[in-house]
Amino acid sequence: MKHQRDAEPDDAGPDDEGQPVAADQDWTDDHVARWRTALPDLDPDIEGAVTRMQRLVTHLKRVHEQSLADFGLQKHEYDTLQALVARGGSASPSALAADLDIAPASVTGRLDGLHRRGFVRRTPSPTDRRRVDVELTEAGHAGWLGAVGAVGHEEHRLLAPLTPAERHTLSSMLRRVMLPAEAPHGHP
Repeated sequence: MKHQRDAEPDDAGPDDEGQPVAADQDWTDDHVARWRTALPDLDPDIEGAVTRMQRLVTHLKRVHEQSLADFGLQKHEYDTLQALVARGGSASPSALAADLDIAPASVTGRLDGLHRRGFVRRTPSPTDRRRVDVELTEAGHAGWLGAVGAVGHEEHRLLAPLTPAERHTLSSMLRRVMLPAEAPHGHP
């Protein structure tokens, strides 16, 4: 059974089936309209929401990739710098390997490259003479901050049309969608 949703203030009026039509159409509106012809039982709100989420993630990935290129970072370098930032700018290689879920030998290779670029420095551990800690340099922090800042700017730009209350509601609703997605299969 089809349920007609309440008209929103930005709706332009009903379509041929009595469904409200938004004044501003996006790519997904055309996508849903095409698929409703082929799949008459398609729920346009589910298809629209999922398609928009997928397209949003794809868009943000492109922005992230461009941001990395603009700041001369490879994804693995960015991930390693981010792990260091999350640990306050200093960590042992084994802690970074655990954070990044990679083998310790792999983190050593990453750190070698970042060290050559001046993004990290290795220092003797103050608590264990046998251990070396890795510290983020100003250049490493600036590179990471620039890349993350570009993505953050785009996130703010995209959500700027929403009020703070609407952003909170959107975040809460997406949390409710993610909880079953993150639960073990078959367990709500």
